Order: sequence, then C-alpha cells, then structure tokens
Amino acid sequence: MAGACEGRVALVTGASQGGTGTALAIRLAAEGARVAITARSSDGLEKTRARIEALGGTVRVVPCDLSDPQGGRDQLVAKTEEALGPIDILVNNAATGGYKPFAQWQQAELERMMQVNVWAPWLLMSQVISGMRERGRGWIVNLTSFSGELPKPPFPDNAPSKQGSAYGGSKAYLNRLTLSVASETDGQGIAVNALAPQAAIATPALVRLGWFDRAFFEPLEVMTEAGLALCIADPKQLHGRIAYSLHLLLELGRPVKDLEGKALVPDWQPADLPRHLERQLAAHERSGTFGAYDFNRPSSLVPPVGGRKGTAS
Repeated sequence: MAGACEGRVALVTGASQGGTGTALAIRLAAEGARVAITARSSDGLEKTRARIEALGGTVRVVPCDLSDPQGGRDQLVAKTEEALGPIDILVNNAATGGYKPFAQWQQAELERMMQVNVWAPWLLMSQVISGMRERGRGWIVNLTSFSGELPKPPFPDNAPSKQGSAYGGSKAYLNRLTLSVASETDGQGIAVNALAPQAAIATPALVRLGWFDRAFFEPLEVMTEAGLALCIADPKQLHGRIAYSLHLLLELGRPVKDLEGKALVPDWQPADLPRHLERQLAAHERSGTFGAYDFNRPSSLVPPVGGRKGTAS
C-alpha cells in the first residue's frame, strides 16, 4: 500500500482495545507503514492484527506489560527493529487513568499509573532517539489529555478539576517531558509532539461508560487524523507542540478520512470544526469550566518591571 508512511516503521503502544492506539495503528498501516503493536492483551492485539492484515498491511504483535519494569518493555524497541527495521515513528498511546480525591489513591495505584503514563514513554523515547538522530529523521507522538491542564479558580465541580490529581498530574508530567525532548532534538530532523483530544474521543470503552456529556465527544477518526498529521509532520513546522485535535486540524485545513485513509468522514471536515468547537466549549461551561481552551492559565502575577505590564506566569 502506497501512502504518506510508505517505507517507514512505527511502534504503537496500547493498541488492543479498539481505541486510539488501535485506530492509529490501522491508519499508519493503511498509509504504508510497517507497524508493531503492543499491549497486555494478546487477544486484543490479535484483533488489531487481523484488521491491519485485512487491509494488506504489515504488522507484528509484541505483547508487553508497560506497567511492569520487568514486563518486557525494555525489549520492545529491539524486538520491533529486529522484525521490521529501524523505528521511524513512535506513538506512546498506552495509559491508565481514573478520577478520585487525591487522599484516596493508594501508593501501588499511583506507581502503576506513573509506570504506564510516564516512565514507559520515557524509556521508549530514550531507546529510539539515538537511531532517529543518526538517520536525521523521526516522529514521536505522545497521547495526552485535557486533564493535564491546570484548573483555575473559581474551580469547577467536575472530575478533572476536583479529582484529577493522579491522572492529570501524570499527563502534565508527560507534557513537560515531551517539550524537554523536543527542545533537546530541535533542528535534528525529529518531530516530537503531544496530542490530546479536544475533550473526549468516542472510543468504544468511553462511550460504554456513559458518564461523559456526549457533547464532548469527537469521532475516533478525528483524533486519528490529527495523530497521523503529527506522525508525518515536517519538524520545521510542527515540533514541540501540546496539540489539540480540532485546533490542529483547523490550523492545517486537513480533511478527516476514515481509518483506511479513503473516504471523508461526514460532518467532521475543516469547515465543520468551528461548530463542533463551539458545542464543546458550551459543554465545558455547563460543567463549570470557562475559557477551557485559553491555556495561559494564571498561577502567580508578575509585578511590572521596567515599565512592562505584569503578566501571569
């Protein structure tokens, strides 16, 4: 299959549950990449493999428990490159989450969350980056979340604000890590970015839970299209971003296609996105979050210096 990723090798974590990891693995393969997929669930990975092979794609299944330092994650890069060749694209999608007051979290739960959400991406990035530098090209995409943003007073009475210390904290750490790696690789031909859904992705698992206002949802294909854009981006144009799906697609004027990269997704093309953004902003306001996508969130005021106006830092 010829496409935007022809001849490239991709490693995608968390590709067993039919969500973003699965969708991105399928789309990368449809665009010509040879794809390695990993997760704990061998059954889920085999389902993803079948979907990729049905498209004529090349895929390798590498089961691994990313929450366990001894669970095989230190061999993921080596096994992928042995089977498919040097890794050009790394997608750190695997995550574990949950919301509850900070005092209710147990240490073992917190340690598992950090292993999956932070330390595994750190390890995989550290293992692919030297090869990317040698070849002068590479793409790293870390999947993040709106929960990683700082809530601001008056604090809304919703889960990300009131109960997001653990999951939101891990994603904030991942965002900072992403920008650090982007800084260290600046000008080296490597694009390092993080990507969040604008609010929530309509994955099978999240829809099944039913506790999200459906006004927040965006189709899985939308997030996948934004992810693909970062997996093929020119590092001179898209690098060091904490990007949001709809904002990114609007900026690029990028059509949204199905997971096979063929048909356009109705009602979710660039001309439609401002309407969906307005709907999502209204849903945020109903939940008590105002100015949700104004990311200059105040923490402390800087007094005027040398005649300059004070700003929030």
